[in-house]
Amino acid sequence: MGASFRDFVAACRKNGELIEISQSVDLRNVAALVPQSDKALLFTNVEGYSMPVVSGLLQSRKRLSLALGVPYERIEKKLRDAMEHPIKPKLVKQAAVREVILTENKVDLYRLPVPIFSTMDGGPMITGAVVIAEDPEYGMNAGMYRLMLKEKNITGIDIVTPNNLRRYAERALQAMKPLPVSISIGAHPYEMLASTFKAALGTNELGYAGGLRGGAVGLAAGETVPVPCIADAEIVLEGEILPEGWVHSEGPFCEFNRLMGGIHCNPRVRIKAVLHRRDPIYYALHMPWENIWMSAPIYEAAAWRVLREAGVSTTAINVTPGGCCHWHIIAAIKKQPGDGKNAILALLSIADIKHVVVTDDDIDIFDPVDVEWAIATRVQADRDVVVISNARSKPLDPSLPPSDGIPTTAKMGIDATIPENVPAERYKRIVYFNEKQARLKDYLGPASAPAPRKSREREEAPIDGLAGKIVKTLAASHRFFGEMLDLFPKEGYARIARAIGRLHQEGKITQDTEGKYQLKAGA
Repeated sequence: MGASFRDFVAACRKNGELIEISQSVDLRNVAALVPQSDKALLFTNVEGYSMPVVSGLLQSRKRLSLALGVPYERIEKKLRDAMEHPIKPKLVKQAAVREVILTENKVDLYRLPVPIFSTMDGGPMITGAVVIAEDPEYGMNAGMYRLMLKEKNITGIDIVTPNNLRRYAERALQAMKPLPVSISIGAHPYEMLASTFKAALGTNELGYAGGLRGGAVGLAAGETVPVPCIADAEIVLEGEILPEGWVHSEGPFCEFNRLMGGIHCNPRVRIKAVLHRRDPIYYALHMPWENIWMSAPIYEAAAWRVLREAGVSTTAINVTPGGCCHWHIIAAIKKQPGDGKNAILALLSIADIKHVVVTDDDIDIFDPVDVEWAIATRVQADRDVVVISNARSKPLDPSLPPSDGIPTTAKMGIDATIPENVPAERYKRIVYFNEKQARLKDYLGPASAPAPRKSREREEAPIDGLAGKIVKTLAASHRFFGEMLDLFPKEGYARIARAIGRLHQEGKITQDTEGKYQLKAGA
């Protein structure tokens, strides 16, 4: 698969993960339609606009796997390898996004099919853009930020929370200079995923994107700003964050926590140019679902890393959508004494993570019923629940009281592993006899004919010989009832049950501490 945005769209189409809707659709209905589909949606006939709109591209583990070119369980390793072996981006001379260039009075953001998502949105909002800026000291930075349309050539930019772009904008404001930026809409998930990393100041996230690609990200020189853009993007806006400070109201927004955010004060961006392909596709990253799914692999990569550094043998990680793929982690481990608590402490050290559950590796951590069962049957709250107060918090946590400063939170870990002082035999799972062989579909349909007379006569035949065979079997080893059913597959269930019943009656067999049948001493 190629590594442009439209290559990814084509791959979704080829793999049955994209539905094209050719009927006329009002832009106000796009946000409501996307969650109703288990596929991405491409709207080719949007009323009042010449561009098609695609949404829901990253709204499932399957499509994330398709985007990154590896099975979902290997995404973490690919991310880790990319972080350990970044590849710097490079300028290219040929850039598809420069096929059409509009500047000055030709800039009109309302020609873009930018939808609203909720009934309370402050206005149309660009959600799926990679914003690139440069600082004379710290170099290039890439991140994903929402931009609310305000005028034909003015947007807001949501950098109210601490991040590297905010640091760049603050430094430019101190010098009373605008901060040039490029805004690439319709970039490959490699660039989008890399841009959501909380990288250290001075780290170019596009190097991680290069590591994911296995080659340098191609950048095109700016037309009206001294900042490059992603060369194979669908649409690019060039502009400047104005040196006015955080004084302009915008919002509300749909937030990743599936709630409406409040009004924020943010800077404004003056758009100086619009670049796009001749036939651009507008990408509307769906809020909040695509936003949170894109975060999951990043937190999973962090979880694998901290558990590896803590020396905990881990078999599975689940950053759950119920926790908005930001706040909750469930981890399955091969436990050594003390590993449950060590795993909790390691996982709670990850920024933003609020609640952690650690289980043994016999638990399917992607099944909420199985996880709840582990908590119900393996946890004593006074022993297995860890609470840490006054840890750094994600400001969007609605359970926190309003605060003007940096909020703090309580973090909690639940050790749902089998306790060291409890026998593991207590946790033997129910396994239905023949559960892998017996299939309901084989028993649906017309009733079968009654058993032949000879078969019925065999069931009623004397069981002395069968009882003798069972005695010989038990002389060699103890056996569960079900094991004896397997040992004598040609014998009917009723005959085996009857033979065991006779041996009981004759005082020849009994059961051991596990419930297996054995010969009675002296019998």
